Amino acid sequence: QTHFVESGGGSVQPGGSLRLSCPASGFSLEYSAAFWFRQVPGREREGIAYVSSGGAATLYGGSAKGRFAISKDDAKNTVYLDMRNLAPWDTGLYFCAAGPTHYSNMATMKAHQQSIPYWGQGIQVTVSP
Repeated sequence: QTHFVESGGGSVQPGGSLRLSCPASGFSLEYSAAFWFRQVPGREREGIAYVSSGGAATLYGGSAKGRFAISKDDAKNTVYLDMRNLAPWDTGLYFCAAGPTHYSNMATMKAHQQSIPYWGQGIQVTVSP
């Protein structure tokens, strides 16, 4: 069952920006932490960003720090990922996810991603000249 439908992906030139949106269905984001992951062919799925249920705490993977911003709007039941200064290595299939468990670091989040209950199908982001 798909709990999110991601939108906002596509192709962009290096240095450009994108905003990924992820409205949830079938459950409320209000009491859920939310996540963004990225999958590149031949590599493990990596954690990109995390936001706590209340929105006060955020975590970012190394490549995303300073360029990406995760947020969630509980009134719209939607998770966002604002990406700026995009580079070719940001290319990949981006997944949003949510669940009741909160994390204090990206390594633990990545290690326990299989236990996150709500996922989208993924949306492609391609950064190329």
